[in-house]
Amino acid sequence: MKRLFAAVSAIAILTAVPVQAQDVDRVAVNRIIDQGLNHSEIMQTAAYLTDRIGGRMTNSPQMRQAEQWTQQRFRDWGLSNVRTEGFEFGRGWSIVRSSARMTEPRVLDLRVIPIAWTPGTNGVISGDIVVAPITSPGQFEQWRGKLRGKIVLLTRPDNGSEPTEPAFRRWTDEELAGRNTYVLPRNDPEAAERAARSGRADFAMRLDAFLVEEGAIAMVRMSQRDGGLLHGTGYTYQAGATPRTPGLELAAEDYRRLARLALTDTPPKLELMSEVQFHDEDVNAYNVFADIPGSDRSGEYVMAGAHLDSWVASDGAVDNAAGSAVVMEAARILRTMGVRPKRTIRFALWNGEEQGLLGSLAYVDRHLATRAPMSDAAAAALPNSQTWRARWPIQPREGHDDLVAYFNLDNGSGKIRGINAEGNVAAAPILQKWIEPFASMGATTVSLRPSGGTDHVYFQTVGVPGFQFIQDPLDYGSRLHHTSIDSYDHLRADDLRQAAVILASVLLSAANSDEPLPRMPLPTRPTASDPFAYPGGE
Repeated sequence: MKRLFAAVSAIAILTAVPVQAQDVDRVAVNRIIDQGLNHSEIMQTAAYLTDRIGGRMTNSPQMRQAEQWTQQRFRDWGLSNVRTEGFEFGRGWSIVRSSARMTEPRVLDLRVIPIAWTPGTNGVISGDIVVAPITSPGQFEQWRGKLRGKIVLLTRPDNGSEPTEPAFRRWTDEELAGRNTYVLPRNDPEAAERAARSGRADFAMRLDAFLVEEGAIAMVRMSQRDGGLLHGTGYTYQAGATPRTPGLELAAEDYRRLARLALTDTPPKLELMSEVQFHDEDVNAYNVFADIPGSDRSGEYVMAGAHLDSWVASDGAVDNAAGSAVVMEAARILRTMGVRPKRTIRFALWNGEEQGLLGSLAYVDRHLATRAPMSDAAAAALPNSQTWRARWPIQPREGHDDLVAYFNLDNGSGKIRGINAEGNVAAAPILQKWIEPFASMGATTVSLRPSGGTDHVYFQTVGVPGFQFIQDPLDYGSRLHHTSIDSYDHLRADDLRQAAVILASVLLSAANSDEPLPRMPLPTRPTASDPFAYPGGE
């Protein structure tokens, strides 16, 4: 069955809603533009996070350094109430060194990176390979008794991912116009419950247990992209849960070569070495916060955030030193101007985003709203992030209404082209007015589409207005995201300066508006509207 989507013109919706927005303070905008374009410090901030500190895995020594350094920068700029808030995460992990070499049928060095949170090899190990694509527990029996003493290649080799479109691009006017559609949500109230009980959350640990039981000496995965790019990404779903099998990722081209040779009369042998460190000194991860205090709207605040953590294959530049530097630069601009907003402006640098938006979820859970526990015992044992959407009802906390709006940056180094209103029809005209002064800089679009996958999501799930900016894609998704070339070289200085200027202005408008942004109704459990819809069907 084809999934049906209904789209309504956003323009028609916007003109039908009689919402008045307070005029933007264009004198303040002039000062923001001057400070953000002529006196910017954003690239110095980005360079320190990337070149100096490097990849910032949650609870790694590099992330601890980033937590301390960003707090000091906020203090240096004169922000108030600079602090951290901890939440339980688990052990940290970092790479010391790694190598891989094919020794038969010929000698060849291979491109490799350890998979996050897997143990090291305790020196150089060598062995025959077996290509055993395993993607579900149902495939374990197929490989039982065949893996002892072997290096197990877990990915099914494909035919490659040669690009068919330019790697670097900006949104065209036509593409931006195409975003102006309201997409009706799919009404499937059991979807979240099915996801929570699917068993996918703990598959990595069940696979590891199977490999240990069968006597495999290492597991190897294929990189998701061609071009020699590496990722090293791996997830921990429970604090302290650590695989026992050494894991490495090979460049796609190297992996496919091994898989082809495995089918010949000269199957390859490998030498692998992975030296890593675990860090158990503090199992808490820490979000970083700083404020510009409000003057006369007691308790109310607006907020901007980006995730400070990254993966480890490179320096985490576009994901997400870029967004973190924009948030920090907006804070510096407004504090340098000496603004006294009506509402407090809060700046957040999140931790644990790459493992499931854990830092922003911890903030929502602690300060904004809770959700009822799962009644199913197996689902209730899963981590909070795995079951959050499936738990009803939502219970707002005392501070729920104090947060007027949350704005998020996590789409790389591209300039801001607009903002996703996340289906909030009443807020859209106000957001349009707030970005209007920056039309000549390319920011024109307010889209009613929802966006996902980053730290505004959990704010939305408890009825707090949370928004993600629309940014030019550049080469973020095509080759940089989570890869071994995500370095400072790929940051666009002019784009980042533009983004910081727009963020600072939007925050000031939100902090000074006469009325808070309109809110969506507090979410309640959906009810099925189509009795003939097939659960999970397309």
